[in-house]
Amino acid sequence: MARPERQNILITGASSGLGAGMAREFAARGRNLALAARRVERLEELRSELLTEHPHITVTLRALDVDRHEDVFTVFREFDEELGGIDRVVVNAGLGKGQPLGTGYFRANVQTANTNFLGALAQSEAALELMRPRNAGHVVLISSMSALRGMPRNMTTYAASKAAVASLGEGMRADLADTGIGVSTIYPGFIRSEINEKVKNVPFIVDTETGCRALAAAIEREPARAYVPAWPWFPLGLAMRVLPLSVVRRMA
Repeated sequence: MARPERQNILITGASSGLGAGMAREFAARGRNLALAARRVERLEELRSELLTEHPHITVTLRALDVDRHEDVFTVFREFDEELGGIDRVVVNAGLGKGQPLGTGYFRANVQTANTNFLGALAQSEAALELMRPRNAGHVVLISSMSALRGMPRNMTTYAASKAAVASLGEGMRADLADTGIGVSTIYPGFIRSEINEKVKNVPFIVDTETGCRALAAAIEREPARAYVPAWPWFPLGLAMRVLPLSVVRRMA
């Protein structure tokens, strides 16, 4: 059976990085976009760019901090009404900051955990409240290759939060297996973005455009899970699950 085309796509964290890059990719495919982020001025600049290049699509915007959970539900409903139904939600908004546990930076770690997991939970709930009555839609959870194993130093809380996102996605797939709603968990490898722009000497990293093109292509296939870009992250993902932790910790 052919997959339905997801014409109206909602992306959170769309003001920069992977969110903005995915918006550009889906706009080039002729999709209508609902873009949400905290920095509205960035969204307005992106909308102007997208409509200049693709004048036949619709791009609608909302300010959204996913830590304000009630706002997530309100914004998703407004987008749904404005576009006549949201077909796909890309749960992308998140934080990458963190410090080793026990070093006095609990506030930063808890903020990352709250935004990456509780924010994703709120977005998933809001998306499924729209999709369950229609028995149709696609929820995409952006996790991370770091979710596959525990990571040291500044990555510990981030990796744990993304592992929780991946587990949430698997539970949603189990719950929705006999419905018309698809759930995909995407594990990006190292893709250059604002989150990691200051990090040097990153192995296998690709530029934002290349990475977002691979992300959009993977999402369009609607897999249960995907490692992106597939090379080298698919074989590395298999290895990471079985390698000793003493080896895995060197990848962080």
